[in-house]
Amino acid sequence: MNETAERIGWAVSPGLVEYEAAVAAMEARAAAIATDEAGELVWLLEHPPLYTAGVSAKQSDLLDPDRFPVFQTGRGGQFTYHGPGQRVAYVMLDLRKRGRDVTRFVADLERWIIGALDAFNVKGEVRDGRVGVWVERKGPGWAREDKIAAIGVRLRKWVSFHGIAFNVEPELEHFSGITPCGISGPQFGVTSLVDLGLPVTMSDADAALRSSFHSVFGATADAAPPT
Repeated sequence: MNETAERIGWAVSPGLVEYEAAVAAMEARAAAIATDEAGELVWLLEHPPLYTAGVSAKQSDLLDPDRFPVFQTGRGGQFTYHGPGQRVAYVMLDLRKRGRDVTRFVADLERWIIGALDAFNVKGEVRDGRVGVWVERKGPGWAREDKIAAIGVRLRKWVSFHGIAFNVEPELEHFSGITPCGISGPQFGVTSLVDLGLPVTMSDADAALRSSFHSVFGATADAAPPT
């Protein structure tokens, strides 16, 4: 665990937050962190249904371009979906005091999610070449790996922004309008805590995320969402 002198702010926005407004607030906060005018912050929220394209996105992976709004974004990764029932966490941390190691930072984000899943007795796993967290599923005559959380981050002046998307109870059919993260094939799918048969609320997921975050990154303190 990497304890810092100050607790990391932990903010939760109720309802649905429009994507463009959220990105503007997130980028402003990250800039303020870089100039030591604001403290580190994790911001939890939900968006209305939309698709975002990371810097590696291929247009051919946008299968239904007219279904939901599509936003170009500077984060790493390819296409992903955001919508109600998915917990988005924008992670604004100062990597100048966390080792300036991007690979380690992404691995720590994965460990954070895996720790949260462990609270529900779900085994989350990582795969080489496929950033994010996966769950193995098997049945009579079939087996596949379903993605339960996506990761896409960007750094500016060694301050992170964007973050993770953790599927609690989103409408999984909405993912069919894209090739999520550019990964296709019958052996790969998308899942959520509720899809796995767990009666989990967003509050339950938030509590698990906060506990696991403390173990990986350090202690948190309640904070207001950025504006």
